[in-house]
Amino acid sequence: MELYAALQFVWWLLLGVLLIGLAVMVGMDMGVGTILRYVGRTDTERRVALNIIGPHWDGNQVWFILGGGAVFAAFPLIYATAFSGFYVVMLLLLWSMIVRPLGFEYRSKLPSARWRNVWDWSLFVSGLVPMVVFGAAFGNLFQGVPFHFSWNLTSTYTGSFLALLNPFAILCGLLSASLSIFMGAATVMNGATGVMYDRARQLARIAALVAIALFAIGGLWVHGMTGFVLSAGPGAGVAQTPLQQTVVPAAGAWFANFQTYPVLWIVPALAVAGMLLGWLAAGARRSHLAWWLGAIAWLGVIGTAGVALFPFLLPSSSVPAQSLTVWNASSSKLTLTWMVGFAVFFVPLILWYTSWAFYVMRGKVSAADVEADEHAY
Repeated sequence: MELYAALQFVWWLLLGVLLIGLAVMVGMDMGVGTILRYVGRTDTERRVALNIIGPHWDGNQVWFILGGGAVFAAFPLIYATAFSGFYVVMLLLLWSMIVRPLGFEYRSKLPSARWRNVWDWSLFVSGLVPMVVFGAAFGNLFQGVPFHFSWNLTSTYTGSFLALLNPFAILCGLLSASLSIFMGAATVMNGATGVMYDRARQLARIAALVAIALFAIGGLWVHGMTGFVLSAGPGAGVAQTPLQQTVVPAAGAWFANFQTYPVLWIVPALAVAGMLLGWLAAGARRSHLAWWLGAIAWLGVIGTAGVALFPFLLPSSSVPAQSLTVWNASSSKLTLTWMVGFAVFFVPLILWYTSWAFYVMRGKVSAADVEADEHAY
């Protein structure tokens, strides 16, 4: 494989790694926010839940920054097209994520029950909405996004916000939310005891079953969906634009890679195994194992989407021939080469300090702990 094509493929893989890291780490603390009012019935119990993720939630945001930065630098056409077309969605996502730190930092500043209740609801909304948007975004990729390019590669988005909230996208959003809830529940199980542990355990088992059902329904839906096939173009490793290819719609096209390379079926199998074994692990009170199985489920779900779509990154439903792929949306060879060097250093560094933070802050959080510490969340 030519070096440029190899770099493009490597950055497609790295983008997947960053999205999985985002889903697992950010989805974990957003899941805790989503289930906060269920696992915590009293103010003290809710403070316990918040302090379980208190040492980690802000550090986990680095995955969000890395993901956006990687798209900007490695696939600038994706960044320009998606971010300019999805203004309303991006604002919804950003505002919900802005509310989260306010909820963490200000919730316990005043003893007022009404004050704290407002922030509890804000944490619920700011935990649920981003994960639904995350999943809905993937759902829209399978159906194609309404955009096209002019002769000078100026992109024009012709869709609407409500059109993005179509039934399949909502299903994918609910799948994302259910996996986030599972991860949040497993996290609470890791850090809580007593009745909070039992509530989180019950919720984890429900979320796992819901995720399995939604993933299966989504797979059947995609099987009957009209996808896209890249039938002609300059090929991999060649400098090109989206105006130099031929793309044709085809029924069942999103299963083509699995049919060509049957070994790839291991990816959706990982998703199902992670969810099913996570359900069993939660039932067996193996909370740490359940957490890791939830991470494997995320790997399988996002990996399945990536494998099915490849080489497409942002298919166009308006003009399929102008769809963005790994080959026509990437940066130059020099840019990708430098970025690989940075990624080789920084991604392991982030994994190391994240693991260290979890190791140092391991253990249970009790009601006595948060009541004794006036600086606790």
